[in-house]
Amino acid sequence: MLIIPAIDIKDGNCVRLLQGDPGRQTVYSRDPVEMAKRFQDAGAKLIHVIDLDGAFDGVPVNREIVTAIAKSVSIPIEIGGGIRSAETVHMYADNGIHRIIVGTIMLEQSFLPLIERFRDVLVAGIDAKNSMVATHGWKKVSGIKALDMIRDIIGLGIRDVIYTDIATDGMLSGPNVSAIKEILTEIKQINLIASGGISSIDDLESLSLLEQSGLTGCITGKAIYDGRINLREAVSRFG
Repeated sequence: MLIIPAIDIKDGNCVRLLQGDPGRQTVYSRDPVEMAKRFQDAGAKLIHVIDLDGAFDGVPVNREIVTAIAKSVSIPIEIGGGIRSAETVHMYADNGIHRIIVGTIMLEQSFLPLIERFRDVLVAGIDAKNSMVATHGWKKVSGIKALDMIRDIIGLGIRDVIYTDIATDGMLSGPNVSAIKEILTEIKQINLIASGGISSIDDLESLSLLEQSGLTGCITGKAIYDGRINLREAVSRFG
């Protein structure tokens, strides 16, 4: 099970938000590139990067920082936030980004040809609040059930899915294990990454029990920054 540290970029800084609320943010570093290097030195095999400004604005805002991160480390990064056009997918792919996270835009007719071309690098990002899909930087909650969205994504041939539980994100309250179990029970042939609420090694232990069911990794940010999880120890123990 991959332990994937998170770098959320807002105003050029490495921050964490509570439940995606830009008014409830903590700045942890003024240098996201240096933070990525630290994560690589601690043994991380993949880094999760989100352009928060891009997620809110609908277009990449911190792409120079994102590409600088990609060039500064030898391990792959995945990028999400503001990726809502073919041009943005092309831009990140051309800059060596190995995993590009997109959400509901994947189901729009104009985006379908890109799935065929970039299927190997596209990752579905499903953000849910009370099991319903949230969009536009979590500002809108749709009438689409997360499970139905994931089924549609799988039907398009995308197997890698990041599921973020908004209610727990940044809260250090523990992951929504029941929602993750439901996804893994209902949907087969999925490579699921869990995000939201991870606060301790015990939480990682609970999630690791789902590895045989299709959980391939988990994303954690605040717990690492606050010292609740030692990244080197977690990577050594769980992968």
